[in-house]
Amino acid sequence: MPSRVLIVDDEPSILATMAPLLRSRGYEVSTAVSGKACLESVERVEPDLIILDLGLPDLDGVDVCRLLRDGRSTPIIVLSARGAEADKVSALDAGADDYVTKPFGTEELLARIRVALRRVESTPASTGPIVCGDLVIDRDRHTVSRGEEKIRLTPKEFDLLVLLAQHPGRVLTHRAILKAIWGPRAVDEPEHLRVLLGSLRKKIELDPSRPRYIVTEPWVGYRFADLG
Repeated sequence: MPSRVLIVDDEPSILATMAPLLRSRGYEVSTAVSGKACLESVERVEPDLIILDLGLPDLDGVDVCRLLRDGRSTPIIVLSARGAEADKVSALDAGADDYVTKPFGTEELLARIRVALRRVESTPASTGPIVCGDLVIDRDRHTVSRGEEKIRLTPKEFDLLVLLAQHPGRVLTHRAILKAIWGPRAVDEPEHLRVLLGSLRKKIELDPSRPRYIVTEPWVGYRFADLG
């Protein structure tokens, strides 16, 4: 059964380009040109993925993203001409899974779509091992190994690794990570995260200066690599 994709954008040229492209790749495509139409379409179509523009005529896309996240886990890829760091962080903090800036390359967008859909299909259970390449994270036993090598992590390092690994391919903002690991009072203390992330990379990466597993999204956050 083809995956259902909802494109939400008020630019006719974007819809005229993207809808045929996705249909040619085997996706079932629906479109909406406003925030209200998006919310109505989600109830009617039940899409597997939403591609959302921020500059909608009736509602701000960030607000639409928050509304979509209310009780739903459908992947959301923001596609917007707003390329400022603050806009990216706002959208990701509101629940977007990814952010692509216009103008965009079609192959890049298609790759992001595949990653988002694959993540849904392979979402791990709340317990049990997470496998990424040769890295195995056993949440039941609180152990990590890379190939035959056992890696010893502190409790906080393990929590950070699990948090990132549970969302492969998705950007998690600095604030979201700080809140999850240290609580809401730590969201304005990014040095905690930099130190912990640096320590974790030294243990799990073969070359911490060229990380394979935990990728930095400059000024925004971190993305755990989807090596599936």
